[in-house]
Amino acid sequence: MAMKIRLARGGSKKRPFYRIVAADSRMPRDGRYVEKLGTYNPLLPKDSEERVKMDMERVQHWLSQGAQPTDRISRMLEAAGVLEKKERANLQKGEPGKKAQERAEEKAAKAAAAAEAAAAPTEEEAPAEEAPAEEAAAEETAE
Repeated sequence: MAMKIRLARGGSKKRPFYRIVAADSRMPRDGRYVEKLGTYNPLLPKDSEERVKMDMERVQHWLSQGAQPTDRISRMLEAAGVLEKKERANLQKGEPGKKAQERAEEKAAKAAAAAEAAAAPTEEEAPAEEAPAEEAAAEETAE
């Protein structure tokens, strides 16, 4: 039997509550399980001791029997110090697609060009402003 330590959902609609169970991997998520190992209540604050409760002795027993924890359960066991932390792949789901990245690059290039264009005329305008002031000073001395 391929055993898993996983979550079985309970609770009502929009009010999840999970049992941490040892179950055959071929059974349905909320279906038959071999043993209840604890509970998980995601509605409680993260620092609450009541959020995750596990019978660590039984969890260790099932791990020694070859049961594989799911990703969520392995994170809970890592937080409890039962398993050592493992390196996880940083999925790139959150990154925008190719077209969105191209649009962002084009927008950044346009913004950089606009910034350069805005900076260049001020340097050219400054000497131009000084020239009329010099002409006005020359006219005053001539009079």
